[in-house]
Amino acid sequence: MIYGYARCSTNEERQDIDRQKRELFSLGVTSEQFIYWEYGSGINDNRAELQKLLAIVSEGDTVVTTEVSRLTRSTKHFCEILQIVKDQKLILNIGGSFKIDCSKGEIDPMTEGMIMMWSVFAEMERNIISQRVKSGMANAAAKGKRECVKKSL
Repeated sequence: MIYGYARCSTNEERQDIDRQKRELFSLGVTSEQFIYWEYGSGINDNRAELQKLLAIVSEGDTVVTTEVSRLTRSTKHFCEILQIVKDQKLILNIGGSFKIDCSKGEIDPMTEGMIMMWSVFAEMERNIISQRVKSGMANAAAKGKRECVKKSL
């Protein structure tokens, strides 16, 4: 079975998750009922839909996501997800260009190292965005403006 996972940081009024859903269909997901999606911070490792997806997959299934940062923005959490992929002998397809096939019980060390680096960059990108938002809010406050942006990365 091929399952998809999509995530946006903010609510549907501020971000549209449909682009990710379309991409998941192009990557092999056959029905919307097999797409688990939600709005929430990628740094949060306790997202309801991701937990449901990880609980329902079984050996040989494929989990598709458009990019590592949609799955998580935490290297630690990605390591935990990757361990689940290994333990349950799943296939993880990231954007169609990178597949991690653990269906035979192991993963190529070069592939594992590369995907781990992607997770480091996803976390770093989130931290940079957060830092910019805080700096912008501090700058606005210094100019006497009220905070108009709610941090929701």
